Amino acid sequence: MSRQQLSSMPSLTPSHDQLDAISSADLSLLGQQQQQQPMSSLVEMTPRRKQAYGDVISEMNNRTAFETRRIHHEDPEIHTIVPSGDSKRVILLSSKSRGSDWDLTMVKDEQDSNNGVESEDSGFQLDAADSSSIKIIAPVVSDASSAAAADISGAPVEMTVTTKKSGTTVINITPPCKMEHRLLEHLHSTPLPSIISAEVAKDCPDLSKRRTSSVLEAKDSTKSLGEMRQQPKELNKGPDQLFPADSYTTTAATGAVKLKIDERGMASIPPLSVPTLLQRTVARHMDHPALCVKRDGKWIKWTYKQYLHDVTVCAKAFIRLGLERFHSVCILGFNSPEWIIADLAAIHAGGFAAGIYTTNSAEACLHCALNGQADIIVVEDRKQLEKILSIKDQIPTLKAIVQYTGKPHVEGVITWSQLMHLGNATPDNVYEDRLKKLAVNQCCTLIYTSGTTGPPKGVMLNHDNLTWISHNLATYMSMRDGKETFLSYLPLSHVAAQITDIYVPLSIGGTVYFAQPDVLKGTLAETLREVRPTTFFGVPRVWEKIYEKMQAIGKQTTGIKKTIATWSKSVGMSYNKRRMEGRSSKPFGYSLANALVFKKVREGLGLDRTRVILSGAAPLSKEVAEYFTSLDIPIMEVYGMSESSGPHSINNIMKGFHLNSAGKTAPGCITKIANPDKDGNGEILMGGRHVFMGYLNDPGNTSTIVDADGYLSTGDVGHTDKFGFVYITGRIKEILITAGGENVAPVLIEDNIKAELPIVSHAMVVGDRRKFLSILLTLRTELDPDTQEPLPILTRPTRELCESYGLSLAETVTDVICAAERGMSERDPMAALTGQDAEAVKFVKAIDAAIERANRNAISAAQRVQKWTILPVDFSIPGGELGPTMKMKRGNVAKKYADVIERFYY
Repeated sequence: MSRQQLSSMPSLTPSHDQLDAISSADLSLLGQQQQQQPMSSLVEMTPRRKQAYGDVISEMNNRTAFETRRIHHEDPEIHTIVPSGDSKRVILLSSKSRGSDWDLTMVKDEQDSNNGVESEDSGFQLDAADSSSIKIIAPVVSDASSAAAADISGAPVEMTVTTKKSGTTVINITPPCKMEHRLLEHLHSTPLPSIISAEVAKDCPDLSKRRTSSVLEAKDSTKSLGEMRQQPKELNKGPDQLFPADSYTTTAATGAVKLKIDERGMASIPPLSVPTLLQRTVARHMDHPALCVKRDGKWIKWTYKQYLHDVTVCAKAFIRLGLERFHSVCILGFNSPEWIIADLAAIHAGGFAAGIYTTNSAEACLHCALNGQADIIVVEDRKQLEKILSIKDQIPTLKAIVQYTGKPHVEGVITWSQLMHLGNATPDNVYEDRLKKLAVNQCCTLIYTSGTTGPPKGVMLNHDNLTWISHNLATYMSMRDGKETFLSYLPLSHVAAQITDIYVPLSIGGTVYFAQPDVLKGTLAETLREVRPTTFFGVPRVWEKIYEKMQAIGKQTTGIKKTIATWSKSVGMSYNKRRMEGRSSKPFGYSLANALVFKKVREGLGLDRTRVILSGAAPLSKEVAEYFTSLDIPIMEVYGMSESSGPHSINNIMKGFHLNSAGKTAPGCITKIANPDKDGNGEILMGGRHVFMGYLNDPGNTSTIVDADGYLSTGDVGHTDKFGFVYITGRIKEILITAGGENVAPVLIEDNIKAELPIVSHAMVVGDRRKFLSILLTLRTELDPDTQEPLPILTRPTRELCESYGLSLAETVTDVICAAERGMSERDPMAALTGQDAEAVKFVKAIDAAIERANRNAISAAQRVQKWTILPVDFSIPGGELGPTMKMKRGNVAKKYADVIERFYY
C-alpha cells in the first residue's frame, strides 16, 4: 500500500460506527454507568501519523498473530500494538503535546511494553482505525479470591490485547497486584473521540451507560482512581510537579526535598520549574533580544523565541548522545550564549548542569566529572579540551565531548553546529517525556565550591531554589520587565553569575550581553561603555581595579579641576549619607556636582544607565566603598553563598543601605544568630526556599551544615542591628585563638591595615596559638596578560605610594623588600643615616605608623598586630593562594610560607 493512498483510505476517515477508542478513563470506569455519544469530529491526520497508520496496517495484513513490536526510536518506551487477522484495529499513542492539562494512566507490563508510536501531532491520545469489534472481559479468578478481585473498577489495572481469528479484539484486565503504573500529566488540545461500538455496548451494557466525551471529563473520571491507588513509583506530571519528600535535605542525585512554602508573602508563591520560567518569558517577550555576543566585530543576537528553540534542540541532542537523567553535563569555558544554552538544555533534558571554572586543573575537572557522573562535557576551545582529553579515560560515564568555539583538533569531538544538527534530527517525544519527569524539588544544577577549605563539593540546587530566588531578587530590586540589560563576564560556574546572568534575566525578560574572554585583562571599561548595562554586578577585585585606575587619573588632576572634584566628592558623600538615614533631600550644590563630576564619571565608566550596582562573593573594602559612594555610585553589597543559591541579604538604594553592611535579609528569607555573645555576634544561620538540597553524595558535610529544620549554618560570624542590617565580622574557620585563649577574627584586622596601606594587595593575619599577632603583606604588582600571574614589577600607583613613603627608586617587589630589611636593621634613632639607608628607615617607619593606626581599632591588646613582613609575590589563582572566586586559601598560604611565619616567633 502506497503512502499516497492513505489519505483516501476508509480506515482513516471512518464514521463513528467504524471507529472505536478505549482510553484509560474507560478502563477505570468499568462497572460504572456510561452513556454512548457519537464522535462529533475526527482528529486531523498529519503526514507522519498517516505514515505510522500505513506502516501498522501493512504489518496487520502480513501477520497471523498479535504481537507488540518496537518502532525504531531512541526512547525504549515507545512501542506500537500490531494486531493481525481480519480485524484492522490499531491503537496508537502519540508523545507530543501542548494545550490544556489532563491526566492519563498509562500501564506497563512485565515485559516493559507500552502502546505507542512516534507522532507529529499533539497529545497523549489513544486512536483506533477500522475496528470490527472489541470485548472487555474480567479476569478469571478463583473462588477464594473472587470477593477481593472481582471489583476492579476502583483499582489500577493493566490491559493486554489479543486478536482472535474471528476478528474480535479482547482486552483482558489484570489485577493491580501484577502491574506497575505511572501517572502522566501533559498538555493537550485535542479532545478524545467519544465512541463505543455497538458490539461493545451489547457485551458490556454497564460500560455504555455513561461515556466521557472530553479530555476534562476524562480527567475528572480518573480522580477517584488516582486517589485510591498506591503511591506511584514514578510521577510524570512535570515539569512543575512536586515529588513526595520528608526532609529538607538529600544527597542522592535522584532525591527530592521539602520546600518551605509559607502561607503569605514572597515565600508563598507557587514553585516554578526552569523550563516553565523560560516558556513564560518567551510568551511575553518572544521577539525581544535575550542573548547578545560580539563576533567578528558584529553583535549577534538571540531573541527569546530563538533562545527557547536552541535550548530545546540542544536538549534533544544531549538525550540522543546518551545523557541520562540525574547525570551531569559539565561545561568548561568562558561565558557565551552556547554556555547558557548548554546549561539550560541539560536541565530540560533531565540532567544536571555543572559549570567548571576555567582555572581548574585537569585533576579538579576530573573530580567534578566523577562526582556528577558526567555523560557529556562541553568545552570552549582547545586549551580546555586538552584538559578533558587527558582525563577522559578515567570518566566511565563519559559519552561525548562538545567544543563550542573553533574546530576540534582531534577526531570524535563534536562541534556546536554538529550538536545542533543532531538535535534537529531527534524526535520531540523523547524530550517531552523528559520534561514530564521533572520535579521542582529535585536537583537540576550543581555548583562546585571553589575548594578554599578542601576538594570542591557539589552543591545541589533544585528548580525552586533558582527560580524563586531570582524572582525574589528582581522584585526586591525593582527591576523592570523587558527593560533591563546585563553584562556577563564573571565565571558562570559561580552561583552569583548564574543568578545575575541566567535566572534574573529569565525572570524579567532581560537582555544579556557577553563580554570578550579578555575582559578582565583590560577591556572591561570599554565593554561597559559599549553595552551600558542597567544592572551590573562585580566582585570586590573588579571594583578595586576600577578604583586604582581612577585614583591614578585623579593624581594627575591639579588646580581648579582637583578642587572641584574634591568638593563634589564631599557633596556626593553627604547626599548618600542622607539616603542611608532614610532622607531623600539633596544637599546644597548637588545638581552642580552632578553636572560637573558625577554624570561624567558615570558616562566614562559606562554606568550612566545603571540602576542596580552590586558587589558580592567577598567583602568590599571600606576604602573602595566610600570612594564610589562619594562619586554618587553607591555599590550595593550582597551577602550569600553557593549553598543559599546566591543572595540572602542585600542592600537596596531605595529600601535601605549601609556602607560595609551585608544589607537587609531578602523577603521570604530568614536570618538567625546562633549563640550570640555579649556584642550580639554569633554564627549566622539562613532559612528559606533558597537553601540548597545538600552536597551530592556527601551526607557527612551536609548534615553538619543544614539542620533538621532546614537552616543553613554559614560559618560566618556576625550580627544584625536594630534596623535589620546584617554585618559580617569573620569566619568561624578563620578564627584565631591566641596563646592567651582569646578569639580573634582576622578579616577586620586585615581590612583595617589595607585601608591604612594602599600599597598592600593582600594581607593575612597569623598567630593561632601564638603569643601575639603578625601579618603577611603582598604589594600590588603588574599581571602577566596571558596567564594572569603576578609579575615582580610594581604598578604605577604602588611606585608613587612607595615614593611618598620615602623610597624614590623602588621599581620591583625585591627593591621594596631589600629596603624594608635595611630599614629594620637600622632602626637606631641615634644613628646618622643618609642616602638609601635613610629612605629605607623612613619607609619602615611609614609602614609601622600605618599598622599602629589600624591597631587603634583593636578591641583588645591581643588583637593588635606586632610584626609584619612583605612577601616576594602577590597572591593569585595560579599561585594557589586564591580560589576561583578570589577568596584567600589561608591553609595554602600558611603552608607555603611556614618558614616566614616561624621567623616571627623566634
